[in-house]
Amino acid sequence: MDRVAGVSSICMGLIYIAAFLFFGFFWAFPSGGSPTEKMAFLAENQLLFSSVYILMYLVFAVFLGCLVVCLYEKLRNRGRRITALASLFGAIWVGLVIASGMIANIGLAYALGLSEVNVEKAFEAWGVIYLLVESLGGGNELVGGLWVLLISVVALQARVFSRPLNYLGVIVGVAGIATVYPADILTEIFGVTQIGWFIWMGISLLGKSSNRQTWEAANAVNGATE
Repeated sequence: MDRVAGVSSICMGLIYIAAFLFFGFFWAFPSGGSPTEKMAFLAENQLLFSSVYILMYLVFAVFLGCLVVCLYEKLRNRGRRITALASLFGAIWVGLVIASGMIANIGLAYALGLSEVNVEKAFEAWGVIYLLVESLGGGNELVGGLWVLLISVVALQARVFSRPLNYLGVIVGVAGIATVYPADILTEIFGVTQIGWFIWMGISLLGKSSNRQTWEAANAVNGATE
């Protein structure tokens, strides 16, 4: 399980990086354009938009589920109540991310269909849909922040993983909780710090998996020679 969760964690960090690069350098949405221009842009790029959101939300959620289960298994005997509460927030986060991705893709298809009848109403509908997506899984990271914070506190107390990694997790968690205040900088801080946490956590889990396999192989050799 450590290997699967380790790979999943690193992949989540890479998905964050890919999303930052895509929306920062390649997604040329006409923010200052008219509703007609904006809906036309979305129609022309529907496949690309949907593919990116599937990666950012649905694929990400699958990887997140693997990591949530793995960390629960590793920490459940160290701080049962806090670990259980953390895993509850982790599971809720998985659900919110999946819901966000589905709403974005289905909502875009609905808005584009409506734009063939009335562009103004379609643009208004898309605005509501996008606000819902951001509220659930983009602009508010309270649930994810609580999961990372509680997991990191348990890991610190139980001395699981390195202390610097767990302290970084505390920072990530606090930043996520702070996003309840609607400021883009807080969301960006959470995203950037979580990239580091995901990748570092993945490397740590892969290292533990490799050490366990080496230990098991050595025991098997010793058993065979006795």
